[in-house]
Amino acid sequence: MISESERPPLSHSEFLAVLRKEGERRYHHRHPFHRLMHEGCLTRHQLQQWVLNRYYYQTRIPIKDALILSKSEDPAFRRTWIHRIHDHDGIGEDDGGLALWRRLARGLGLDDDDVRSLRSVLPGVRLACDSYVSFVRQASLVEAVASSLTELFAPDLMSARLAAWECHYPWVDRSALEYFRARISRAAHDSDEALSFVLDHAVSHESQMCCVAALIRKTEILWRLLDCLYDVSVPGTAKEKSVHDYDQSSCVDQKGTPSVRPDLP
Repeated sequence: MISESERPPLSHSEFLAVLRKEGERRYHHRHPFHRLMHEGCLTRHQLQQWVLNRYYYQTRIPIKDALILSKSEDPAFRRTWIHRIHDHDGIGEDDGGLALWRRLARGLGLDDDDVRSLRSVLPGVRLACDSYVSFVRQASLVEAVASSLTELFAPDLMSARLAAWECHYPWVDRSALEYFRARISRAAHDSDEALSFVLDHAVSHESQMCCVAALIRKTEILWRLLDCLYDVSVPGTAKEKSVHDYDQSSCVDQKGTPSVRPDLP
């Protein structure tokens, strides 16, 4: 038996193929709640609940990125990564992502104070989002960066979401959808940036598999968030069952390696 530490690292192209395969098949664009959203099947209240609860996730992103900054001894990396905090918190007179999300919330008729207070966030959503921050706090720098690689799949999702909202929810003012428009290009830039770092710094097979596991864990967190909304806001006893496995122990062993290994090239 060859131990994990003795296995040769994958080439960049092989490693990228594994990351894309595992991320794409687990990304939350497949979740029933998102499918309902993109098919125009959600009510105003259901959209409001998604926007209100998702805002809690948005507020965790700059905190997560600040933790990533704190892990690096490289000023060049910190100078590059810090733009993510500016993108969400804003800088100068420019609105950041949090402000744009609150504009979306107002466009759906939500009270700004209620959204900002976070008092109406579902406990399960709060737990899922907090677990992301906890993971990043405990992970190595390269694993923490790898967990953000869900952004590889975000541009397509944002484009589909924008088209769906404009088609199916015309009562939402178009100016309220600016967050989606802005993230199409920003997510593409951010994912390229993070991917380059992960490919260059995960230099052993073991560290590569830990990065795959970090990406898997992030996809599960995103699914849990939607599960909470789906269970609470979508009525009916015959809900479509998710085929996704949410039990982290079934996907990741104690060393952070996928226990059901992806099919390596």
